[in-house]
Amino acid sequence: MTSEELLAPTSETEALRQQLLQAQRLSNVGELASSIAHEFNNILTTIINSAKLGSRNPDPAEKQQAFDRIVKAGQRAAAIAGGMLGFARKSATHRQRCDVTRLVEEVLILTDKDLSKNRVQVDTRFHARPVAWVVPGQIEQILVNLVINARQAMPAGGRLKIEVREQGDTVEIKVSDTGLGIPRDQLQMIFEPFFTTKRPDEYGRGGTGLGLSVCRQIIEQHHGRIRVESVVGKGSTFTVKLPKRLTDDPE
Repeated sequence: MTSEELLAPTSETEALRQQLLQAQRLSNVGELASSIAHEFNNILTTIINSAKLGSRNPDPAEKQQAFDRIVKAGQRAAAIAGGMLGFARKSATHRQRCDVTRLVEEVLILTDKDLSKNRVQVDTRFHARPVAWVVPGQIEQILVNLVINARQAMPAGGRLKIEVREQGDTVEIKVSDTGLGIPRDQLQMIFEPFFTTKRPDEYGRGGTGLGLSVCRQIIEQHHGRIRVESVVGKGSTFTVKLPKRLTDDPE
């Protein structure tokens, strides 16, 4: 067998892996698209109404308030658009030194409307601002997936808690919900490809079973770990641990 024949399967596997990562990324973007569209509609309504009021009101103070609302709405739209573009594009494969807390904050900007619409309260606890060497887009992909999963586990609303802390040589991210929980017999399969606990909706759409599998793959490529703890009826906690420095990091 030639060296070219030996390399071919590896190249094909890598190509399939990249396609899987991108497919799951697009799936996550699709989950967010509807709520973000509504958010932009609300922002545009605020801008248009404020512009009309500002142009018609002779009171300088009232005009200033209207213009302030326009600026704030524009800044909100810019923040959402920037986060969405960063998440949607195919991320580079090289790692960089990154503020993990900032990644969490950017994902919460993207998911804010979706969470509030579904009566999910968010509690964040950031212990300092730990830094890790990561591929930012891939870590955002993990966070979006965990947040969406948490929201779907709380159909009647609930509380989502996200913690970021530094523990020795690792950065730890905890994503907890007060949702339905995962039965004990399913916990061992939760990271397996194509395994899903999501039932089809009224249109026959259900989970692909790829989200958590892709998350685990990304985390392992970062030399990290992911684990889950869950109690039926009380909720689940996913803990992601990323090393602050990897053996192949640049000095």
